[in-house]
Amino acid sequence: MTTENQSIAIEVKALDKQFGPIHAVRDVSFSVSHGEVLGFLGPNGAGKSTTMKMITGFLEPTSGTVIVNGNDVTTHPIEVKSSIGYLPEGAPSYGEMTVLSFLRFIAEIRGFKGAEAEKKIDAVVKKINLEMVLGQTIETLSKGFKRRVGMAQTIIHDPDVLIMDEPTDGLDPNQKHEVRSLIKEMAEKKAIIISTHILEEVDAICTRAIIIAAGKILFDGTPQELRATSDKNDIDDAFRIITTQHYEQHGERAHS
Repeated sequence: MTTENQSIAIEVKALDKQFGPIHAVRDVSFSVSHGEVLGFLGPNGAGKSTTMKMITGFLEPTSGTVIVNGNDVTTHPIEVKSSIGYLPEGAPSYGEMTVLSFLRFIAEIRGFKGAEAEKKIDAVVKKINLEMVLGQTIETLSKGFKRRVGMAQTIIHDPDVLIMDEPTDGLDPNQKHEVRSLIKEMAEKKAIIISTHILEEVDAICTRAIIIAAGKILFDGTPQELRATSDKNDIDDAFRIITTQHYEQHGERAHS
């Protein structure tokens, strides 16, 4: 019997994306259940961010479907976006806003008002440790604090699906530890996809890993299974073997 934590949250079926002559994503299919943390790995230009943008409804697929909590992202985009927390690459925000005004703006967009909005903001500020910068404008923050603000807007509405592109990018070791701990804490009840170039995060927080190169899935399994593909039993080595062999065999290159 399937429990709530094991229910499928994201279904990606035969997803394809072309930008003119560039075939960025090719026939990608996978699913993610509640309780899973999927590490989405690949070289630069492999199709990771493009796939994540299609899952979140920010980019329309050339073909294929994405179902999030039973809703098709193409036909029910509002329902999908309301159930997702999305941290895009670079964590774009409004630099002239203070952290507090930005979070109030996000809370309002997510449908919270008055005391309920303030409660949501207080909770996320404590969880992400933003108290000391609430009055600062976002443009004056360090890269690490900007990333934290991005994380705060991602989880402020407590979504059960999280899509995060390089969540620890620009963070110092202590901040990385905090974010990883937060992801592990949230993972029990949520379906989480993170893209990362930091392969140690696969061992630290992921229950599963997918490697994509030239828009194709080359590996889908547990971190232990990924490590086992290397004679050195090393994830970095396994990643290099899987991706370089593919490019050598097929003569393909990543796209920018």
